[in-house]
Amino acid sequence: KKLWLFDMDGTIYKDHYLFDGTVELLDYLNVRGDKVVFITNNSSKSVQEYININKAIGINSEFDNYFTSSQATILYIKQHYPDAKVYCQGTTSLIKELLQEGIDVTQNVEKVDVVLLGFDTELTSVKLRNTCEILTEQEVAYIATNPDLACPVSFGFVPDCGSISIMIKNATGKYPKFIGKPEATMIDIVIDKFGYTKDEAIVIGDRLYTDIKSGLNAGVTTICVLTGEATVESIKESDAEPTYTIPSVKDIYNILINE
Repeated sequence: KKLWLFDMDGTIYKDHYLFDGTVELLDYLNVRGDKVVFITNNSSKSVQEYININKAIGINSEFDNYFTSSQATILYIKQHYPDAKVYCQGTTSLIKELLQEGIDVTQNVEKVDVVLLGFDTELTSVKLRNTCEILTEQEVAYIATNPDLACPVSFGFVPDCGSISIMIKNATGKYPKFIGKPEATMIDIVIDKFGYTKDEAIVIGDRLYTDIKSGLNAGVTTICVLTGEATVESIKESDAEPTYTIPSVKDIYNILINE
């Protein structure tokens, strides 16, 4: 494999705790001349924030080492709703990314074309009310950055975008179109961008219904690690069966150096 597509939360770290073997694996792949790209569904942070966060915990990276659900969503909006007024229930970082890409973001709940739901770590009841008001009173496109139900943190999990969307569906009856993993879009874009083949690509993640399913949908090899959401039992019960199940990134490193 030459193109390594890593999930981050639950795969290489949890909160700001870097899993053992991560730096060694990434350094080894770099020495081999392989390409590493972090493909994350977490839309709460910008690429620059991820660069800064990863640098602080020991991972040196550049802008083209990332492709996020935010970036995929921006491409989707530009393609399907190029002149739309977008109400975004998301973090300040997500809204800033939208604005930087020329998307017309509005905080006015009237005359909205698109409601965008992100993983909002700054969520308030006012934002929820605005989203529900728009979805109830207007015919608008409704999209969300990612379907993840829970985001791994130091003590366990917190509700992610998918869980927030269920809460809104209970209030409005509306359910969004999800853009990020498990759709194959993010993987296909990265493969095409860097000129690799699907046979040269591999997806590494901790979540079956997003990370592993996206690899299956894209037709590439997958590794499921057990440092996040997935367990051996859940893998046995799932129809999203990874190519390999390996306990951690440290174990992947040990396998590679002993080939």
